[in-house]
Amino acid sequence: MSAPDGSPVGADRSIGQLFASATAEMSALVHDEIALAKAQLKRDVKRGAVGGGAFSAAGAVLIFSLPMLSFALAYGIRTWSDWNLAVCFLLSFAANVLVAGVLALIGVVFAKKAKKGKGPQKTAASVKESAAVLQNAKPHPRHLTPADRFGEGVEAVARSSS
Repeated sequence: MSAPDGSPVGADRSIGQLFASATAEMSALVHDEIALAKAQLKRDVKRGAVGGGAFSAAGAVLIFSLPMLSFALAYGIRTWSDWNLAVCFLLSFAANVLVAGVLALIGVVFAKKAKKGKGPQKTAASVKESAAVLQNAKPHPRHLTPADRFGEGVEAVARSSS
């Protein structure tokens, strides 16, 4: 088993290696959170598009096929029964309205699913949770040797102000 940078787990790693590893992991986490948000938004937009398509289909059925279906259905009912032609046309109209109503209900269901979609909100909550965990994280206590405490064996280094 090894760490993300390839060094064995449990091996003594320098502060720089640990910081580089933590930075790489945080970068990967941020990229993954962004990818998740994009995927969730794409799903919600797709649901909304399906709902809009169902509404469009309901309108198209009602507008374009109503006259043709009404005549065909009315004359078909008249052929199978001896009812008045006006009653047959009313039944034909009721059948077309029923089909359009079912398509409109399908559109409403998909539109509600699109509104309920909390894709970005879930991702934002996950990011906030990750940030809260990182804010509460405390560094691991480092055991100091007497030389570290009193500065023995450490040379002074001049820093430039440039």
